[in-house]
Amino acid sequence: MGIVSVLIFLLLFLLLWSSGIVLGDFPTTLQGPFKPVTAPLDKKAYRGNAIDLPDTYPQVQKNVEGFEPQQISVSLSSNYDSVWISWVTGDFQIGDDITPLDPESVSSVVQYGISGSPMSYQAIGYSLVYNQLYTFEGAQNYTSGIIHHVRLTGLEPGTLYQYQCGDPSIPATSDIFYFRTMPVSSPTDYPGRIAMVGDLGLTYNTSTTFSHLLSNHPDLLVLVGGVSYADMYLTNGTGSDCYSCSFPQTSIHESYQPRWDCWGRFMQPLLANVPTMMVGGKHEIEEQAEDEIFVAYSSRFAFPSDESGSFSTLYYSFNAGGIHFVMLSPYIYYVRSSDQYEWLEDDLYNVDRNVTPWLVAAWYAPWYSTFKAHYREAECMRVEMEELLYEYGVDIVFNGHVHAYERSNRVYNYSLNPCGPVYITLGDGGSREAMAIAHADDPGNCPEPSTTPDEYIGGFCAFNFTSGPASGKFCWDQQPEYSAYRESSFGHGILEVKNETHALWSWHRNQDSYQIAGDIIYIVREPDRCLPV
Repeated sequence: MGIVSVLIFLLLFLLLWSSGIVLGDFPTTLQGPFKPVTAPLDKKAYRGNAIDLPDTYPQVQKNVEGFEPQQISVSLSSNYDSVWISWVTGDFQIGDDITPLDPESVSSVVQYGISGSPMSYQAIGYSLVYNQLYTFEGAQNYTSGIIHHVRLTGLEPGTLYQYQCGDPSIPATSDIFYFRTMPVSSPTDYPGRIAMVGDLGLTYNTSTTFSHLLSNHPDLLVLVGGVSYADMYLTNGTGSDCYSCSFPQTSIHESYQPRWDCWGRFMQPLLANVPTMMVGGKHEIEEQAEDEIFVAYSSRFAFPSDESGSFSTLYYSFNAGGIHFVMLSPYIYYVRSSDQYEWLEDDLYNVDRNVTPWLVAAWYAPWYSTFKAHYREAECMRVEMEELLYEYGVDIVFNGHVHAYERSNRVYNYSLNPCGPVYITLGDGGSREAMAIAHADDPGNCPEPSTTPDEYIGGFCAFNFTSGPASGKFCWDQQPEYSAYRESSFGHGILEVKNETHALWSWHRNQDSYQIAGDIIYIVREPDRCLPV
């Protein structure tokens, strides 16, 4: 075969691959359900407790002056034609005597344009500061730098833009960064690579995950909770791998907010160039005075809540080409009379599967996890919401919280079901807490049912199973049939939707080279068989 023939073959292969026709030797969900597999623990790669990066680590220190922007990030609006640019200016304060900065003292301006053209467009946004306050002696209060949010509108789909943010009048502006908009919403247009990760924290393991994420060149990053892990510290900066073990007498669960600033600076090379969407997890609750929660999470990042008709930053939706994402929360009311449930029902009803064939959901605490850690912890949320997600044909669900990786067979109500979602847990981004290695089905590991109430919303739903292989018991005696693959390793995942029926899912372990997949499968939709309502 001549060199011209070889080049033509390679071009045809790449064309077929990009269209999703080439499946290679990868398995597909059509071949399932698969026999459950548990990967052996890699003792050389396993570290029970990751080690936090110190505040003196070069990549977490402030490297700008005055009111120059730092902690820059890009997030999506509900559709391709709009994004949010967020950043921080000025310094935080922590201690007994703090005076919040004036948000009006620095303007929120983004200058932007299509890459290669002058940045002739300008958008102006708004700014704010937030406080983390405690009412008891000994805890240090915190007030943030000035946080800016600017929405860019009228953007072209699938287009690379360049931008600078800051206040040109000072002058205090950032370097030039780039982002690519999502493709137009249609059954034939999808972002190239969507990176999925949970429970990142700010450890040396996080650094490896971060490096792998950058190397895999995602077009979109979805972080399913467990962001900075600032809540693993007292306000004096003393941290612990087990907060309740080390600080059992604290009046309230304190949180060391400067870790958020460290995390934002460390992640900027990725977040400033790749649109990033988040869900709020347990570590983002961060209780403070007057029962305020999720304040740092809701203040530091922009969310398409208003654009998607939501009343909260904790649940919202957005489109990424032909994918409709629904982001939910187990930490605010989810019962059928709640705002979140009613919003979800309305949002799903209005999804046009002829425009966005793929329907993906994400929240923090998993419904389907076979690890002992957090086993059936979100059962009450499942009881309330699972039927709704099933009826509308959700294809994939992503969760964090459990510090391990697990992929399910298609499942509904704990039974194998060819039209149920594939559930993927990947709370293994690198956090400092212990990795999950014990399984609920291992001898002697089944938790007591009384230890699994919903401690945030209230209620108890995790009873013994009434039917199926685990009838009359709280746990299976072996790896449940709905669990296809599980492994205790740090890593991240990449979702590549090829067309309206095939999406390639790959999971990448930190101990491997970034391009090597520890688990890989085509998730295949069957719309003719599994029609939504």
